[in-house]
Amino acid sequence: MTALLTVILSFIGALLCGFMPASAHQRIRWVALATAVAGFAVSMVCYFDITDGKFQHILGEAENWIPTLGISFITGYDGISLPLLLVTGLVAICGVLFSWDLDNRANQFYAYYFALIGGVYGVFLSLDLFLLFVFYEIAVVPKYFLIAIWGGVRRQFAAMKLVLYSFGGSALVLLGIIAIFFLTKDADGAIKSFNLLELQKGEVAAEAQTWIFPLLFLGFAILAGMWPFHTWAPTGHVAAPTATSMLLAGVVMKLGAYGCLRVAVGLLPEGAQEWATCIGIFAIINIVYGAFVALKQDDFKFVIGYSSVSHMGFVLLGLATLNEIGLTGAVLQMFSHGVIGALLFAIVGTVIYTRTKTRMLDELHHLIDRMPGIAWVFVAAALASMGLPGFSGFISELYVLIGVWESLSGWILIGAGFGILMTFGYTLVKIHEAFFRERKTGDAPKVETPYPAMTIPEKVGITILLGASLLIGICPWILTDKITPSLELLLKPFAN
Repeated sequence: MTALLTVILSFIGALLCGFMPASAHQRIRWVALATAVAGFAVSMVCYFDITDGKFQHILGEAENWIPTLGISFITGYDGISLPLLLVTGLVAICGVLFSWDLDNRANQFYAYYFALIGGVYGVFLSLDLFLLFVFYEIAVVPKYFLIAIWGGVRRQFAAMKLVLYSFGGSALVLLGIIAIFFLTKDADGAIKSFNLLELQKGEVAAEAQTWIFPLLFLGFAILAGMWPFHTWAPTGHVAAPTATSMLLAGVVMKLGAYGCLRVAVGLLPEGAQEWATCIGIFAIINIVYGAFVALKQDDFKFVIGYSSVSHMGFVLLGLATLNEIGLTGAVLQMFSHGVIGALLFAIVGTVIYTRTKTRMLDELHHLIDRMPGIAWVFVAAALASMGLPGFSGFISELYVLIGVWESLSGWILIGAGFGILMTFGYTLVKIHEAFFRERKTGDAPKVETPYPAMTIPEKVGITILLGASLLIGICPWILTDKITPSLELLLKPFAN
């Protein structure tokens, strides 16, 4: 029951906020913060409950929901889903803090916000493929309203594009899990169940895996921002309000990556081996293409949006390695990008924009003098995203690169190295353009007063997210000791 409380509390929080008067801004934000903190607290309890790589606190029994279809309401968690539960809790808290001054229909906003978070928690806890699909769909719908109602420029276009891409991927996922339902067999014949624990006891014929795997992987990878189906991500990030951008980058993109690992790789090992090199190539395109386009952007939020696409490429690259080190790096990168991506969107979308009223880099100059504290915080966050040693991004990318060295082509490793160099380039260039660039020669001098300092909620949110990246960067064993035993179990079929 412990882990399922994250879902229950989120939906209760959504209902409480939704039924509160729209004018009760103070009460709404405190209820929202309490809901987010409670969800994170439960995920921390889950952290200390994990003692081995097996699923913990399994709630439910096989075929206890729709028995005639082999559908069960069964939940649990292991070392793979644990980091994602933790990052969901962290981003949920900080999303509330960076939206502390929201007063436009705040009751409805937080109702959708926590409905989305409840769906996300549900995906990471589901041990039944049909249940996972249901929560996956629950997480899609609130995104539309959060962007279409509270978003910025072209918000309705961005919301519809995001939802269409999401549902397109979901259709492929549904076809894939139905195929697994019918084709998974054990010694006694067809299993005919969606229960993940039951499906792991059987296998799908190798020839069927070669076409089911790309169907499933692509369906999930669309939500992970895989090229060329990535375009929903920057568009959605830019149009979304800050808290929603934080969720999209920090959590929602991880739903797709988690599905790729848990379902596609975990249940279809021979198909994964068949398509591993292809996935590695697409991952390199993600990394290099995202970095190059980020370098060419003038809108600060688009820079972060394409940076997010690039960094998700390292998750896909880690998945392509199909070895323990590379997959550990992929899971670590999900956590790392979750906290750092959310932090960058928070700083650009709220902290900087609310003070300068612009996101265009050519309208910003020498902000280091007018907002020094904010500037240095962004520099630290950007360097963490770039993979500076001491932050979580460095250790996660290191794991991925070692995994690539062990199992994939040297050319793919060279491509990843080039992508890292591109990341260094656009990060340093955009830091200079926003914070250290002087006013153009000939512009009339202006008396420039300092911008307001960071608010207390902003300081707390920044401390949480940056601190989480530092903690894992310095002490990666906090997560790797939980992740590795679960990956060893997931990879057992690959040894046969």
